[in-house]
Amino acid sequence: MKENKYDEERFFEKYSQMDRSRKGLQGAGEWPALEKMLPPFAGRDVLDLGCGYGWHCRYAAEHGAVSVLGTDLSQKMLAVARTRNAHPRVTYRQAAMEDLDFAPESFDVVLSSLAFHYVKEYEALIQKIRRWLRPDGWLVFLAEHPVFTAYGSQDWYYDADGSILHFPVDRYFYEGQRAAVFLGEPVVKYHRTLTTYLNTLLNNGFVLRQVVEPQPPASMMDLPGMRDEMRRPMMLLVSAQKDDAGL
Repeated sequence: MKENKYDEERFFEKYSQMDRSRKGLQGAGEWPALEKMLPPFAGRDVLDLGCGYGWHCRYAAEHGAVSVLGTDLSQKMLAVARTRNAHPRVTYRQAAMEDLDFAPESFDVVLSSLAFHYVKEYEALIQKIRRWLRPDGWLVFLAEHPVFTAYGSQDWYYDADGSILHFPVDRYFYEGQRAAVFLGEPVVKYHRTLTTYLNTLLNNGFVLRQVVEPQPPASMMDLPGMRDEMRRPMMLLVSAQKDDAGL
């Protein structure tokens, strides 16, 4: 059984208080960079893997997608999605992304935001996504940056007075499971190198279009702790396109 942390009452309550949970896309620091990377949605069928509250699903539908399927393992996340981000062209389904199966060439765009670092078998998922995409289809995903996931704890090193010294990076080339802490709760995540994230796409019939390490937008710099986010990358944004001539 895959870990379903977001259906635990205590964890979900903490998650629901985050800015990105309360304010949606405008509360997500990476959104200005991610929005620029998205392909046109008009007339396209879209799949969102690990859709959470469904913010990206509604955005795709409002920008012309003919159908959007949002999938997530968490019942609690989907309950919020169906309330806050309902749309006539959006459907939500409970499932782990690793367990999904669709007919070949079912979608034009596959999205995923902050979910791939919960997946153990990344290459197997990429191979499935390629099959699901139509010719020239797009994969756009956001994952935690390998610098952020490498050590595991995902917290700063502090001095005796509690001031930040630096961010720990260790065991970078040892890929695999990490015991992380998110919102003060233990969470299982999976670390992989930047090489693995990108070369897996190149080796499985994708062409890279953009790779972005987003910085906090100027409008958020005055929020507590945000200036420290300039000290190390936290997220990795990737857009890639299916290359039928490449395999």
